[in-house]
Amino acid sequence: MTRVGAVDCGTNSIRLLIADVTEGGLRDVHREMRIVRLGQGVDATGQFAPDALARTHAALADYAELMRRNDVGAVRMVATSAARDVANREEFFAMTSQVLGTVVPGAVAEVITGAEEAELSFCGAVGELDPAAAPFVVVDLGGGSTEVVLGSPDSRDVEAAYSADIGCVRLTERCLRSDPPTGDEIDAARSVVRDALAEAVRTVPVERAHTWVGVAGTMTTLAALAKGLTTYDSEAIHLSRVGFDDLLPVCADLLAMTRQQRAALGPMHEGRVDVIGGGALIVQELAALLGERAGIAELVVSEHDILDGIALSIA
Repeated sequence: MTRVGAVDCGTNSIRLLIADVTEGGLRDVHREMRIVRLGQGVDATGQFAPDALARTHAALADYAELMRRNDVGAVRMVATSAARDVANREEFFAMTSQVLGTVVPGAVAEVITGAEEAELSFCGAVGELDPAAAPFVVVDLGGGSTEVVLGSPDSRDVEAAYSADIGCVRLTERCLRSDPPTGDEIDAARSVVRDALAEAVRTVPVERAHTWVGVAGTMTTLAALAKGLTTYDSEAIHLSRVGFDDLLPVCADLLAMTRQQRAALGPMHEGRVDVIGGGALIVQELAALLGERAGIAELVVSEHDILDGIALSIA
């Protein structure tokens, strides 16, 4: 049995999974998420902000201590869209090398392509799903990008994947600047999302999908709100199903709310308050597209995603 440490560093959050790899799959030892907003302002400036790097360093240092304490023998840290094109990326990599090297000498973060990100997300998301519900279209809605992945009937192989350059942070910073967003801002954002998704479905034949699986914080938060939870409960959310009749009103409400109103919602993580409206708009457009093309009328939400895929890839 191997104990591994997986770190997923995205545009909005950094997450840790310490797990034992067994013949039956993964057995969680510790799972944690922190909002660090590494991609703060990247869309406008093209580089990481000093305070964003400092937040990420602090969280990663805590994660390294947890991995040492739990005797992790192998570690992999993946950085996604925020770290692909920034001018000062080497500063980020040097920091990760210094911190991760205290766990496993020579360890450093790696930037993966959108296609690799999609495959890891798919691998982590579908492990507990019934193959009879395939093909699956897995959507990983992140801060800077959204991965759309179609899996074949054996529920393991990726048939097609596309990484769209839209996410809840990127869309909010680019279009949704008012509190609450104006009608013109929402229209502009919707146009951006539709263009990006049109490109995605030229690559991914979503009309073949039988089941839509959503992963990452926007999806899980929307599910919690649609179910009327007063606090976030991961066990109640994992593999839950949310019909569009319940999902879409929540998305519309979030877009119309002020920041203060969103912050008062029980399941809402404070780090998502500013950007959940952008994520909700992307989900609206995905629901419309998948309903029209594939006849899908519900969202299946998985708590397991790219983080689990990273852990499995180590083994």
